[in-house]
Amino acid sequence: MKKIDENYFKVVNNKKICEIEDVLEQDEHILWRDKPHKKSYVWSNFFSLLPIALIWLVADSFFIWMMISSGAFEEMDAFFIVFIIAFFLLHLMPVWIWISSVAKAKLEHKNIEYVFTEKRIIIRSGIIGIDIQSVYYSDIESVNLKVGLIDKIYKVGDVYLVASNGKYVLFDIKNPYDITSKLQKITLDIKADIYYPNAYRPTENKGYNTKYKG
Repeated sequence: MKKIDENYFKVVNNKKICEIEDVLEQDEHILWRDKPHKKSYVWSNFFSLLPIALIWLVADSFFIWMMISSGAFEEMDAFFIVFIIAFFLLHLMPVWIWISSVAKAKLEHKNIEYVFTEKRIIIRSGIIGIDIQSVYYSDIESVNLKVGLIDKIYKVGDVYLVASNGKYVLFDIKNPYDITSKLQKITLDIKADIYYPNAYRPTENKGYNTKYKG
């Protein structure tokens, strides 16, 4: 076991960690890196809540127009007018959430990056602060792919990872089928090496083709 001295956790400088290279181990190398396809990422966020936002906006606009055309505001005092305005501003919350989700997608895209090393998947994200998450291949339980309408247009896809420590999504990845296939193979190979080391594998596995008799 490698010896760790008292200077192992000593802070060398006060540099803020914000790049993938800052968290790599000494013997760790980047095999693949990419960002979500920008147009697909933004448009996906744009259309995700658009139907709900439109329904809310049309409904509230209709009620506001009815109140204005009927002259209801002319008969109200200032207090009720302020109350009605505040009510509709609050009631239009789905619209504000939709607008904020689109704005957030544009702002956070520049900070999102996905990196594969020989040991793990590193996910960099954030808007103001930078968050870096690590998913080791040995912890991954399943790798799935989802390709929506916008994804088909831009020839990308979302890779969903289920790991022992949580769930992760690699959004709008180029060559999604190839990436998913390779990730599935990597996780399978690593788990096979962990549970069935080469030294203990028989040349022939007689139980592999055994017919199940439950």
